[in-house]
Amino acid sequence: MAQTITVSISDTDEKLLKNDLLDVNQWVQDAVTGKSSNCWKRFKNEWTTKLMDDPNFTDPIESDKDKFVTQVLAHPDYKDRAAQEAEAEAKA
Repeated sequence: MAQTITVSISDTDEKLLKNDLLDVNQWVQDAVTGKSSNCWKRFKNEWTTKLMDDPNFTDPIESDKDKFVTQVLAHPDYKDRAAQEAEAEAKA
C-alpha cells in the first residue's frame, strides 16, 4: 500500500522556504526519506531484540526488510502507534 501525500504551504511560507532551500519539493522528499530511514532503524533494533527474547518465537528472523516488516506485523504483540496511544489512554 503505497501512499501519496500532498503538502500545501501558503505563498508566504513558500517564499520563506525558497529563501533557504534550492528545491522545496526535494527537501520534503529528503525529509521523508530520512524519517523513514530512522523509523526503520528503530523498528529493526526493537523487534530483533523482542523476537530473539520471545521464547515462543521459533521462526528464523527475516533478513529482507519487506519480509521482516511483514513478520513483525503478524506478531501477536505488535501494535502500531495508534493502537499504542489508545492503549495508553485506556490505562490513564
